[in-house]
Amino acid sequence: MHNRTSQQGVAMPKQENNLPPLYVDLDGTLIKSDLLLESFLELIKHNLLFIFLVPFWLLSGKAHLKQEIAKRVELRADLLPYNVELLAYLKEQKKLQRKIVLISASNQRLVDAVATHCACFDAAIGSDSTSNCSGARKLARIQQDDAQFVYAGDNQVDLAVWAQAQAAIAVNLSPSLRSKLSKLCPLEAEFNYSSGSFRSYIRTLRLHQWLKNILVFLPLALAHQLDNPALIVNAMIAFLCFGLCASSVYILNDLLDLASDRQHRSKFRRPFAAGDIPLISGLFLSPILLVSAFSLATTLPRTFIVILAFYYLCTGLYSFVLKRIMLVDVILLAALYTLRIISGAAAVSVIPSFWLLAFSMFLFFSLAVVKRYTELDYLHNAGIEQSEGRGYYAQDLNMMAMFGCASAFLSVMVFALYINNEETQNQYLTPELLWLICPLLLYTVTRIWLLAARGKIEEDPIVFALKDRVSQMVTLACGLLLWLANFPWRQIILS
Repeated sequence: MHNRTSQQGVAMPKQENNLPPLYVDLDGTLIKSDLLLESFLELIKHNLLFIFLVPFWLLSGKAHLKQEIAKRVELRADLLPYNVELLAYLKEQKKLQRKIVLISASNQRLVDAVATHCACFDAAIGSDSTSNCSGARKLARIQQDDAQFVYAGDNQVDLAVWAQAQAAIAVNLSPSLRSKLSKLCPLEAEFNYSSGSFRSYIRTLRLHQWLKNILVFLPLALAHQLDNPALIVNAMIAFLCFGLCASSVYILNDLLDLASDRQHRSKFRRPFAAGDIPLISGLFLSPILLVSAFSLATTLPRTFIVILAFYYLCTGLYSFVLKRIMLVDVILLAALYTLRIISGAAAVSVIPSFWLLAFSMFLFFSLAVVKRYTELDYLHNAGIEQSEGRGYYAQDLNMMAMFGCASAFLSVMVFALYINNEETQNQYLTPELLWLICPLLLYTVTRIWLLAARGKIEEDPIVFALKDRVSQMVTLACGLLLWLANFPWRQIILS
């Protein structure tokens, strides 16, 4: 909410005429983001090789860098996270015939796009190829047109402008910066929005997704080594490494998918897409998490480190390229789940079963297809032809269902073959109990697909299964049967 108070805390009289011109900053003020970073991320998303040109562009100055990036990207002004309360205030002032100018250090092309979209500005001023419109340069540009003005800003660099302003509009100022501003000019209005909260940072790590990494414990459990403390510690370290690595990838993926997330029915709430966290924080946080993951991985066998590196490489390729290729994306997702099992085996120095890996690929391919199916179902119901940033069309809905169901049933068949395998028969004391898992698996995968067809699954099916009470009970029942199969029930009954 905004406060229309003067420096002394006395309400300023409302003026209908002769209002001083209002100059409005863009980055961090009108929008909860930074257009330079937004355009940079959009640039490397479409061609990663541009990242090698950025240092050379920067040698010619920051303004030149902005110009080179801006002319290579198409930024959707309508999708930006606007400060809605400030924008509403500006439209109120426009009704009073007040002159309102958008002025920013962002490139002129991008500033024009925002001004056109907002439709409340009389003019738009931005940086060109030679001049960066910030600080003293911004002040000089304002004074070319108006000696008396009010300025809306959010940053330390704006103090130079506020020092010559008739009044200020403050946006999300820190207590120290607000104190400095109070010594320079009175406040016309103040706007604050939540930004950079601890909860937002926790959300962007997607800690609930770490539950997928429980798969690293599976080889240890199937090898009947859960009573080995040293191996349990190794598996826990592997779990943590994959969690940190995955969070690093999630942040990178969120940074690259800003536009598509903002158009999604639920992903628009993600912290970076909504402007709840500064983009620069993500650019620092992602590599920090990655370095932490690999530093921790040095305590495990080298094979695990290689697998973790391969996992990160695959997820990186997925974020930049492969997720936009039809079917390749879901196959890779299934492979990444299987890779968790392989890494868990490497962490505890056991050889994973061929049957386990085959079962994993078919099962997780089916679940990955469920995720795409739910997205296509939403598009179909909304009358949208093509998925944003994906290689799928709404008309693919039925085919995806066929692929997913077939793969689900194949996973159950592979598990049945695993039970009938001679090695499995010798590994368990009562392997007959394992057959009870088959109907449970059939029930689970069939139920998930039925719920997806009914529109009851609106998120990642893995996350859904982890939260779903029925799925939890089935998982516990399967685990219990695996444990009971290791008891000599046959000998007990026959004796």
